[in-house]
Formats: sequence, structure tokens, C-alpha cells
Amino acid sequence: MKRLATVALTALAPVSWGSTYAVATELLPPDRPLFTGVMRALPAGLLLTALSRTLPRGRWWGRAAVLGTLNIGAFFPLLFLSAYRLPGGVAAVLGSAGPLFVVGLAALLLGERARLRTVLTAVTAAFGVSMVVLTAQARLDAVGIAAGLVSSASMAAGTVMTKRWGRPEGVGPLAMTGWQLTAGGLVIVPVALLVEGAPPALDGNALLGYGYMMLINTGIAYWLWFRGIGQLSATSVTLLGPLSPLTAAVIGWAALGQALTPVQLLGMAIAFGATVAGQLFAARAAAATSQAPAPAASPAPAASPAGSRPFSSAEKNDRNVSMDLTGGGVRR
Repeated sequence: MKRLATVALTALAPVSWGSTYAVATELLPPDRPLFTGVMRALPAGLLLTALSRTLPRGRWWGRAAVLGTLNIGAFFPLLFLSAYRLPGGVAAVLGSAGPLFVVGLAALLLGERARLRTVLTAVTAAFGVSMVVLTAQARLDAVGIAAGLVSSASMAAGTVMTKRWGRPEGVGPLAMTGWQLTAGGLVIVPVALLVEGAPPALDGNALLGYGYMMLINTGIAYWLWFRGIGQLSATSVTLLGPLSPLTAAVIGWAALGQALTPVQLLGMAIAFGATVAGQLFAARAAAATSQAPAPAASPAPAASPAGSRPFSSAEKNDRNVSMDLTGGGVRR
């Protein structure tokens, strides 16, 4: 039951990201994707860091910069470049390849077994997304395709490295999210100034849109995402990704008056079914691992209690709820 609640909360992140297109087209200034990236990441990162009252220490300054660049600073600009050079459907399909990158990287860096059924689930979800978003008029562009694939690989690497490094002792996902959003936003600032120039004037709609992007679409959504990475396998988390384009399609139909064809509805069913199947497979794998008999104990030093083992940084911090908004008080 606890795992189901964690999956449900984590799923709210890609569902929220699915609203990005509608908010951007209806409320935000046109042709300012990099400025939008800065407004999404940097204010949210500074706010969460201030709320956590915790700054990185030692090597975590560098690690926060790396994770922030992978998950935000490189991901956002490459994603926007792909979206500008490709039809939205093609860009969305390239984004749905992220779970495949995570499966490979998790096997290489985390020792998570790359199961055939997991790969097939990811491929099926991507196929379902393609049925929803691709059109007969879709055109291909080499630069756009490369940017889309690299953006997916960047986010996948950030997801896996977030899992691999865990969190510093006594630091929860709130602070970690703030560090990464701040670092990523700072990476985008010079790129935005160089490419787009000075920030545009903002009207009431833009302020409302950016407020939603900063607080809900980025601050809370990425906190839920990184919290989920700390408690679930990297593969399980990334298999929730297809919910983003599916949510975008539903919002387009419900709020923007966009029609959904029978083929698109079938694709939505396939992608959603694959997403649910992926979580069921991950839950069974986790249960099998927890119930597996322990290997025969080898002679251990007298100072070590029988059957004990050192926890990794991630495992220690998954048990620390001092900075988790779902737990107790915030560590000051």
C-alpha cells in the first residue's frame, strides 16, 4: 500500500508536466522557451532551498551542479530546440525513449537487472504515445532529432545519477530539489540571454502562467519526482514518463477543443496500459527481492552484528523524513 501511494504521488509529476504545452500556448509570451525555462527553474529552486534552509557541503556542490545540469540545465534547452525543429508529435516520441535510456544506465550504474519485459513495456508505451501524437505530415530534422535524443538521455542520466548518489546525511528531497533547480536555472540564464536577449515585458496572464509553472509544474512536480527516485527503482520512476504526453493530449481535447481520433484513443489505452504494467512488474520485482532468502552467512568480524550490512547513502536517506514534506518537521 505504501508503494502504491508513492507511485501515485510520483505520477503527479509527469501529469503536471503534461500541462506545460497548454499553459505556454495560452498564457506565456511566444518564442521565449529559454526564458520560460529560467522562470520555471530558478525561482522555484531558490524558494525550495530557502524553505529547506540547507546548502550543499563539500563535494555536494559539484554533485548538485552535475545533477542540475543533467535534469534541468541541459534538458530544458535541448528539449526546446527539439520542439522548435520538429513537430510536437515527433519530439514527444523522442522524449518517450527516456525509459529505454534509463533501463540501460540503471543496469550499468545501479546494477538493476535489465529485464526483457521492462524493455518491451517501455517500447510498447513509446509506440502508444506515437499513435497519439504523430501525424502523417510529421517531418524529420537531423538537428531536432539529435537534440530530442540527447535531451532524453540527459534526463535519464540525471535520474540514474540521482538514484546512485542518493542524498547527504540528514538532507531530504526538498533541499535536493532546490539545489538542482537552482543549478539548472543558473546554467540556462546565459544561454537565454545570448539567444533570446533581454527578458520580455510580462502581463497578468504571463505572471499567472509563470507562477503556475514555478510552483506547481516545477517546484512541487520535481520534488515529487526526486522523492520518488529515492523510494522506487529508477526504472519504475521513469516508466511513469508517458503520462506526460497522454495528459497533454487529454488537456488539448478537454480545454483546447482538439479532437481525438479512434487511433489516438487506442494509442492512449496502449500507453496507459503499458505504464500500469510497468509498475506492476516493478512491484513484483521489488517484492521478490525483499522476500529472497539471504545467502549463507560467511564468518564476520566480531564487531559486526550478524546479518548486518552498511546502508548506501540513498538507503540511509530514504529512511530520513526530516526534510520530507510528508513526514515530520523540517530540519533547521
